[in-house]
Amino acid sequence: MDEYVVEMRHITKRFPGIVANDDVSISIRKGEVYALLGENGAGKSTLMSMLFGMYEPDKGEIIVNGKPVVFHSSNDAAACNIGMVHQHFKLVDNYTIAENIVLGMEPVKKKFGFLPWVDMREVNKEIQELSQKYHLEVNPTDKIEDVPVSVRQRVEILKMLYRKAEIMIFDEPTAVLTPQEIEYLLEIIDGLRKDGKTVILITHKIEEIKKIADRCAILLRGKLVDILDVKTASVQEMANMMVGREVDFNPYKSPANFGKTILEVDHLTVKNENNFEVVKDVSFSIREGEIFAIAGVSGNGQTEIADAVAGMMKAASGTITLDGKDVTGASIRERAEAGISYIPEDRQGTGVVMDFTLQDNLALREYHKEPFSKKGILSFDKFRSYADELIEKYDIRSGQGRETIVRSMSGGNQQKAIVGREIEEHTPLIIFVQPTRGLDIGAIEMIHKQILKERDRGAAILLISLELDEIMDLADTIGVIYNGQLLQTAPADTMTSHDVGRYMMGVKDA
Repeated sequence: MDEYVVEMRHITKRFPGIVANDDVSISIRKGEVYALLGENGAGKSTLMSMLFGMYEPDKGEIIVNGKPVVFHSSNDAAACNIGMVHQHFKLVDNYTIAENIVLGMEPVKKKFGFLPWVDMREVNKEIQELSQKYHLEVNPTDKIEDVPVSVRQRVEILKMLYRKAEIMIFDEPTAVLTPQEIEYLLEIIDGLRKDGKTVILITHKIEEIKKIADRCAILLRGKLVDILDVKTASVQEMANMMVGREVDFNPYKSPANFGKTILEVDHLTVKNENNFEVVKDVSFSIREGEIFAIAGVSGNGQTEIADAVAGMMKAASGTITLDGKDVTGASIRERAEAGISYIPEDRQGTGVVMDFTLQDNLALREYHKEPFSKKGILSFDKFRSYADELIEKYDIRSGQGRETIVRSMSGGNQQKAIVGREIEEHTPLIIFVQPTRGLDIGAIEMIHKQILKERDRGAAILLISLELDEIMDLADTIGVIYNGQLLQTAPADTMTSHDVGRYMMGVKDA
């Protein structure tokens, strides 16, 4: 008989207006890597949040190591040797690595017999030894604010190991890593499995599941669809089950047909609010029918380039030319009217007005023009008909249709609304920043097809993405940014993902 360390039997969890998990049963063996797949809102994170004690199921039971358990908090789960690395790390920036790892479990001693104190020298040594044992090398005295995202992730894993976790949950662990860092993380997970740990992996990247997982549970709209043996299941099979239909992984990309130059960025330098140069002397151009993609690890200046082109940040020096016109000093609206559409990184802070209805958000680019308004009077009939048209065309799902308050919509459907609104302007230049971040396979497929359709229409496209596969699939030309500088710009078909990944880490001789 298989030795199950975790059994979740007939789990149901409801929230107002939605059933997040509907009679879900899974059993996880000791020492396996068990993957959870599903669309946004399928119920994966909710299920694992119950295993980690953040929620309690409305129905069903959880069994750990053969014993029924009831978790009221994550501390209860930790007491059963369950740990979780969240997608957004839970670290204190101005604490050292060692201080973060022992936080809440500090080994307190008594000085002079009565004064409590923590011997940090001994803690640092212990953390160093633990990190070396699991090939998670860190410097215990470094502050979190001074280390890159891949090291922060190692710290989160070490936190679990320090707390003696035997069941380890990873939520979208590769979302912000370079290809080389992803490979390293998968090696670490394999090492944890060999050490007898049980790993539960939540991710939308099926290729990574194929590399590392033993079995895969697929959820669709809160229900368990199937549990597959990863070795025998195909990527296409898993994707189709996950979305509930046939998924086209490789939308047809026609041969490039470049026209005239639409965007020219010449010696652009951008400073942040602290007067620090975040973009340093960057130059590039984009032609009609060309997807120019900027690849780089988060925080290297790529978002600031997009904001500077769109007018949201000022250029400290250099020029930005749109279709032959200098727009360096133009306002955001002037640039929009001149022909720029912008899908921003921060969809909720910049892309939509969260407390407006869907129909109002879809009209944000046009509300001041005819036929949406005439002599300052808004035509709400046009708002409604336009919203219905875009909702159908871009498959925007919402509980109350065009009258839905955008705040209540899923992130994926908020993104579809922004993409639809901006594409419908049919501008010469479209800027996509992280267009598919956090989206499921079905939404990613739709947005990729829209990007390629606009390219074939003749639009110049600036694509900024942390997803290297996305860049390699879509780009005609790739620029790799590191520390605010473009280290390399070349046709996409002349660069491998390994080459791009090396430049992303600052290696100039890729």
